Amino acid sequence: MSMDLDPDEVFRDDEDDPESEFYKERDATKELLVYLVDASPKMFSTTCPTDDEKTATHFQLSINCIAQSLRTQIINRSYDEVAICFFNTREKKNLQDLSGVYVFNVPEREDLDRPTARLIKEFDRIEERFDKEIGSKYGIVPGSRENSLYNALWVAQALLRKGSAKIADKRMLLFTNEDDPFGNLKGVIKVDMMRTTLQRAKDAQDLGIAIELLPLSRPDDEFNVSLFYTDLLGLEGDDLAQFKALVGERFEDLKDQLRKRMFKKRRVRRLRFVIFNGLSIELNTYALIRPTNPGTITWLDSMTNLPLTTERSFICADTAAIIQEPVKRFQSYKNENVMFSVDELSEVKRVSTGHLRLLGFKPLSCLKDYHNLKPATFAFPSDEEMIGSTCLFVALHRSMVRLKRFAVAFYGNSSHPQLVALVAQDEITTPSGQVEPPGMHLIYLPYSDDIRHVEELHTDPNSVPHATDDQIKKASALVRRIDLKDFSVCQFANPALQRHYAVLQALALDEDEMPEIKDETLPDEEGMARPGIVKALEEFKLSVYGENYEEDDAKTDGKAEPSRKRKANAMKEYSNYDWSDLADNGKLKDLTVVELKYYLAAHNIPVTGKKEALISRILTHMGK
Repeated sequence: MSMDLDPDEVFRDDEDDPESEFYKERDATKELLVYLVDASPKMFSTTCPTDDEKTATHFQLSINCIAQSLRTQIINRSYDEVAICFFNTREKKNLQDLSGVYVFNVPEREDLDRPTARLIKEFDRIEERFDKEIGSKYGIVPGSRENSLYNALWVAQALLRKGSAKIADKRMLLFTNEDDPFGNLKGVIKVDMMRTTLQRAKDAQDLGIAIELLPLSRPDDEFNVSLFYTDLLGLEGDDLAQFKALVGERFEDLKDQLRKRMFKKRRVRRLRFVIFNGLSIELNTYALIRPTNPGTITWLDSMTNLPLTTERSFICADTAAIIQEPVKRFQSYKNENVMFSVDELSEVKRVSTGHLRLLGFKPLSCLKDYHNLKPATFAFPSDEEMIGSTCLFVALHRSMVRLKRFAVAFYGNSSHPQLVALVAQDEITTPSGQVEPPGMHLIYLPYSDDIRHVEELHTDPNSVPHATDDQIKKASALVRRIDLKDFSVCQFANPALQRHYAVLQALALDEDEMPEIKDETLPDEEGMARPGIVKALEEFKLSVYGENYEEDDAKTDGKAEPSRKRKANAMKEYSNYDWSDLADNGKLKDLTVVELKYYLAAHNIPVTGKKEALISRILTHMGK
């Protein structure tokens, strides 16, 4: 059966389809955030030391943290939406027309919207214009019923009415150095204003809005959260103890605290785990660790710098008229046209009706470490839409742990259907002291061809060199010498990504100079030059390469050359193949990567690259 239309026009890209996983994941991890910044005179009068041995007010420190956060967010989480709200201000600017609250914004942008380059540039100059355009004023004073903190919570809650709490995280982030905002009041007025403020905060939390506090301590007086904010935040027990430990941290850590809060773990997506017809479990999946990659390319209009949108119209080939309800034509083997509507084509390309479908169970011994070729996600049950999911999940989880089995499931979407393994995990305590709840790890299994190639590498004795006992001993001694205490990958930033983001920032904000990037991955030359490390390194090299080894012999004209031992082994294996016959009959593709490298190593040809590249080098060398 031949098609009259090009398949690329019939089957749209998943990123163009609003029902695709790309859009579902984006909406499921979206965050709506309102920064609430205290602008009372105390925020301007209290100072603290900074990294450059200067002093800054608490207001300046808050502004700098938010500005840095916006720069990070516009690149890493550009579809999140933010609003900036000052309270205890002289001027007012909000939809509710409440006194003491000023919502900062720029033209052509909603109060709660995605951050823009113009917003960041204008916010960087807020300190110069603040006193003239906004002003600072105590909003809670004796003899007045005005309550600026209540008004700020009301305005922020109104801003966060946008969107559903089921598909977006909603938060207020409060910056203040006043631990007792009603301390100047007395009697019934104080009790009544505290009661109404706490009720306003509770109303917001009942709507799924989280309220978080970033307290700024005074040099001579620690922020006492117990005076008021314990009740507002609903802290008690262990949560209160952890928060008090956070309060005790130094002023310089405020930016790091904000970064930690901005990059908290969120739900990746919600899945429906189909056990069999009529019985399903609702699961939330979380990404435990992910590599940070540059964002996807977005095409912009050269005049307005706004994102371009793609529109598709179907035009009749005979009349050139736009078809309102397009149909697709396929020509059958009997020369008769078979008509398919767009809905029918969408149904044809639908691989699975459910997110996740159980196929069966296998012993844990069948699951190898090298089957896990990409980061797994953590699955946890949810009763939000399917009541009873937790009970069914617990029963399944206990059975899998008791029988030492893992579940094999089909994870289907229109672009990349594949098999996955669900491995049950009991409650564990991580080395950092955090407790991970019982759940399941969703592991993406490779295709059968990928497994075959990996298993060949694991079973071929020539693919992996074997170390002697002396070499292992020397290597262990070297590793102990250069071991980093309390090492974490989070301590070091990716210099390539940092430079990439710095270039984007300079272009987006029209900056003349690019921010300086510090490469934290460069080796510590002074530390590596210590006598103990130098001695251990020389002993290791001597045990591996011998006394007559010269480093210059390892490279020729900048190209990697196999070692003498590997080359001798390659020459031995090379003679077992009729390479000319394999090339003439197109059978090189049937060989494994290890076998192809025998030819390359025997002729001093680079052995790096994918299988197609290795075959191309062999054919080029043979003149085929």
